[in-house]
Amino acid sequence: MTDGISNRTSTGIRGLDDILGGGLTPQRLYLVEGSPGAGKTTLGLQFLLDGVARGESGMYITLSETTDELLAVGRSHGWDLGALAIVELAGDDDLDPDSQQSVFHPSEIELGETTHKVMNQIDAVRPKRVVFDSLSEVRLLAQNPLRYRRQILALKQFFSARDCTVLLLDDKTAEADQHLHSLAHGVISLEQLTREYGKERRRVNIIKMRGIRFRGGYHDYSLETGGIVMYPRLIAAEHVRDFLPQVGSSGSDEFDALLGGGLVRGTNTLVVGPSGVGKTTLTTRCLLAALERGERAAYYLFDEGMGTFFARSIQLGLDLRPYLANGQLTINHIDPAELSPGEFTQMLLDAVGPRAARFIVIDSLNAYLQAMPGEQFLILQMHELLSYLNQQGITTMMILGQHGLLAEARTDVDLSYLSDATVLMRFFEAGGQVRRAISIIKSRTTQHATTIHELQLGEGGIRIGAPLAGFEGVLTGIPNYHGHTPMMAPAANEPT
Repeated sequence: MTDGISNRTSTGIRGLDDILGGGLTPQRLYLVEGSPGAGKTTLGLQFLLDGVARGESGMYITLSETTDELLAVGRSHGWDLGALAIVELAGDDDLDPDSQQSVFHPSEIELGETTHKVMNQIDAVRPKRVVFDSLSEVRLLAQNPLRYRRQILALKQFFSARDCTVLLLDDKTAEADQHLHSLAHGVISLEQLTREYGKERRRVNIIKMRGIRFRGGYHDYSLETGGIVMYPRLIAAEHVRDFLPQVGSSGSDEFDALLGGGLVRGTNTLVVGPSGVGKTTLTTRCLLAALERGERAAYYLFDEGMGTFFARSIQLGLDLRPYLANGQLTINHIDPAELSPGEFTQMLLDAVGPRAARFIVIDSLNAYLQAMPGEQFLILQMHELLSYLNQQGITTMMILGQHGLLAEARTDVDLSYLSDATVLMRFFEAGGQVRRAISIIKSRTTQHATTIHELQLGEGGIRIGAPLAGFEGVLTGIPNYHGHTPMMAPAANEPT
């Protein structure tokens, strides 16, 4: 293993340094591979500019782009590349096949004119960081695998003798190049995935990194103005902390009684039901109670527009605007077609960390599912995410919509086993009217009620009636009446 994180060289990308456990081992040669558009050039420039900020000289050697193109890339990110030495080898004379030159001479000892030019530039500048872009040009000029391998070895020995930390960029025009993988000290693979609809997705995978412990697997990243932003995969076990599991009121005495006291810190509650049954209203009532206690909160709204959300909340007497104005509440409207799962996780980490939110709402998991490549990945990621939030003492509420209004209802994915408490809301028919019912299916932390109650939406959010003791089959939507349980009178402002 390496002799310490303090001896690492930063990549200039905070998320990538985190994935690598502190950065790169200095004075080594690394391969950065990825298809065109994956962000290799941007990563290389960030690496060099970070060195400049630390007083380390940097050189960008380019065979595939011109100096003007590189400067244009820098300007698009707001960067000044004036402090970098840019060596352009894409000139007509250097790459003219009729000149019978290659980047390296076939001999392992004598190098061609182009390589001498690079050596002279490096000896003159003495850079600490070097980016070589790209190896696909070297591969084409080498013409055969043996010459190509010797050229890469010569390049590696040359830079090693001058104590340079080097990134070799490769656009993966050839199949998996094991020659490069075996020679490089580490391999960083960038991928760009195109979906049938929505924004393209990018992810990074550390294939190999000698001598250091890194975080394996795929990690999402995005190309933003200002450079690459990476979102390391969340591992909940790395964020364990102690907290006091206090019980907080939901803002409704009746709902608190059903829950066995209220919502417990460090737990998550899943609210399940068909569209229009009142899941968001119930959750908003709980959110407002937390805000009134002085807690900071974050709401992630996937399904409906902000205007509709605020209009309904105000109509029911659940005005969140004062808390939004004073910064106690943040509401994020999420477009699942434009946001990667890793970016969403980072938003939650930022809310819990820098903004110190103690109450989190995700509305809804159905839309979040659309951002995931598959159901199994949603469950795995939600497991890590909920474990992290629980360990931080966060009160989390999640909404999951069901298909179908009456009779049998189905969900896109079953996350009930991940939840600490599950609230089931249903429509049912009684007396010629469509009514709502609520029940607590499970609670891991409290002795919850097992009865089914009528629910109404009205002033203050929700009203919960007496147990529906005279009914059977309420959860099926078509109950049988065998008693004298009175139905609640409709609230004056109950939605129709």
